[in-house]
Amino acid sequence: MRVLGVRHHGPGSARALAAALEDYRPDCVLVEGPADADDLLTWVGAPGMEPPVALLAWKTDEPSVASFWPLAVFSPEWQALRWAAAHGVEAHFMDLPSRHVLAEQAEEGEKKDDGAESPGPAAGEPAAADGAPAPAAPPRTDPVAELARLAGYADPEAWWEDAVELRLDGDPFEPLAEAIGLLRETAPETDERTLRREAHMRKVLRAARRRGHERIAVVCGAWHAPALRGRPPAVKADNALLAGMPRVKTQLTWVPWTHQRLAAATGYGAGVTSPGWYHHLFTAPDEPVVRWLTFVARSLREHDLPASSAHVIEAARLAEALAALRGRPMPGLDEVGEATWSVLCEGSTARAELVTREVVVGQTLGAVPDGVPMVPLDADMRATAKRLRLAFSASARSLVLDLRKPTDLARSHLLRRLAIVGVDWGSPRQVSGTGTFKEGWELVWRPELAVDVVAAASWGTTVASAAGHALMERTDTLPAVTGAVEEALDAGLTDALPGLLRALDERAAGESDITHLLASIPALARTQRYGDVRATDTAGLAAVTRAVLARACAGLPAAAGGAGREAAEALRRAVDGVQDVIALLGEEAEERWRECLLATLRARALPGLLAGRITRILLDGEGLTPEDVAGRMSRTLSPGSDPADQAAWVEGFLAGDALLIIEDRRILRLLDEWVRRIDDRAFVDALPSLRRALGSWSKASRRALARRLAQGEQADTTDPTGDDEEEEMLAFAAPVLATVGTILGGGR
Repeated sequence: MRVLGVRHHGPGSARALAAALEDYRPDCVLVEGPADADDLLTWVGAPGMEPPVALLAWKTDEPSVASFWPLAVFSPEWQALRWAAAHGVEAHFMDLPSRHVLAEQAEEGEKKDDGAESPGPAAGEPAAADGAPAPAAPPRTDPVAELARLAGYADPEAWWEDAVELRLDGDPFEPLAEAIGLLRETAPETDERTLRREAHMRKVLRAARRRGHERIAVVCGAWHAPALRGRPPAVKADNALLAGMPRVKTQLTWVPWTHQRLAAATGYGAGVTSPGWYHHLFTAPDEPVVRWLTFVARSLREHDLPASSAHVIEAARLAEALAALRGRPMPGLDEVGEATWSVLCEGSTARAELVTREVVVGQTLGAVPDGVPMVPLDADMRATAKRLRLAFSASARSLVLDLRKPTDLARSHLLRRLAIVGVDWGSPRQVSGTGTFKEGWELVWRPELAVDVVAAASWGTTVASAAGHALMERTDTLPAVTGAVEEALDAGLTDALPGLLRALDERAAGESDITHLLASIPALARTQRYGDVRATDTAGLAAVTRAVLARACAGLPAAAGGAGREAAEALRRAVDGVQDVIALLGEEAEERWRECLLATLRARALPGLLAGRITRILLDGEGLTPEDVAGRMSRTLSPGSDPADQAAWVEGFLAGDALLIIEDRRILRLLDEWVRRIDDRAFVDALPSLRRALGSWSKASRRALARRLAQGEQADTTDPTGDDEEEEMLAFAAPVLATVGTILGGGR
């Protein structure tokens, strides 16, 4: 027998393990993992099984109680299982069965709806709901930290990389097991759960020996290796440790996993800081540093960022020099990262974050073959659909929901939650009527949606928890988190709202882009109306919305002054968006917005497009009188102004409803005079702006404008000042008034 103590998700351990198995040629391989998952080992060598993947176990009658055991291509456990499958060697998992792991979770009271978000225990890691730490246990020696200290390293991770992960050859298992054995003699293991796990591992090992296996390879966490070597405790002692353990009925399956979920930053106890880097170390045939930097350069170029061969060469030289200065056998992630930041990213933090996200951590998604047992998310989706009487059908089916009815509201929530995690079973459809309580859907179940359900299983074991966790990932920018809040309210994800609102407040406080602040307000305002229709409490959203509006109003005048054409267009769209919804936020918000627009109108070097649009908004909202607007228009369209700026002002002013402009003769006259006055070349230059503005009007409005312009000279002669406008309107309406008088039995 040979015990191979490894570090989970370590490329050096995986490489050394593969070589050790080839050299030892065992007739049985035992791997740390849930012992009741042996039936799933038949899938390890199946076509279509592509790591990263994870074993998923869930409590049969409560799918939210679950744990994951992730495996990547650079995980030693995966390499052991693949070696056994490729050589036809018997393989078994040997850790505590999932029925005991999940029973402990249930007893500890740590289960909750989003429990499946926990990456769960990797081989050798304590299982706990939602990735929370296992119950408090007496502190024990950190073997890596202690060995690093003895070797003179201040950083345990640096020592481990130098001693194991960056080694391209050699067998570290024997010296590592001996060193950890000495540590365990000095500080014996006292954690009851760890002792039970090791007792179960020895139980499986004894069973393998009884089946006649003589050359057994045991792959386990390095800390457990001394407990499985040498003379084991008595069988009676191990049985006593395992007696009376709680159990529940569980199911297991394989699910796709991602490198991002393997990252320690996600809260995964056995996670690594750089899954992408570790994957590269394991798979690169040679020159890992140069190949890695080439990979980084390719990623930057895909985002239209400069990264040449010269950058790669200089970065490689810098990484090698840093490793030599620090006495390392080869550049590690620290050296490569510093070289990347200095040379390839040219000192840009934003580029470095891009490299970390897409390359160092990575976005690799695994795959599992067809036929793998159903995941709990699928089971929860089907159970919920059955309860709501929604049938899965390949034929399109139209569905109109009345959100005032509890069942229809629950149906809407289910369809929206599935859409959030990428399972587009239903597509929204327009419905007749103006009420917000009606909602239309078209339902079609396509076979490929089953794949989407499996892919979404990494978010959670229930539809609600998966959707909530998916939205929590969409908090990188203010517009993204604003959209996530709106989706959460639409989908009834009240448990996710507190976290999203905190993220929203943080993003808004740190957002310096006024366009982003303005763009977030419409979604925030719209979501508040669902407090009535969807029975959702939106009280916590109001304070955040007011704060975002205040920040946007404070910064808009400065941001608008001197803005270029593209920036002005973006600000105009954002201002229009706020104007469309500001009435939903109450009178106080409307007054603040009106004052903000007036202040912006006074900004220096205000682009014509913005000036015209804001002038029009204030005119429509009675923030400016027609006389004020006529004066501003006269000054802006005077002969001394730049024709291009005049055209932009007119474009902004004409956007929106046409009725007020058509009926206000003074404004119409000024526009008509401007068009008549500008020369042919200026008119050609202004034509695109005019077409954009008038193109937003309805055909009826454009016809009304044409009629009004055709009557222009006659109208001017009749009423050049507009003082007799009321009498003219009464004369125009005289036939109607006479008819009404006749109907009512009297005259005018």
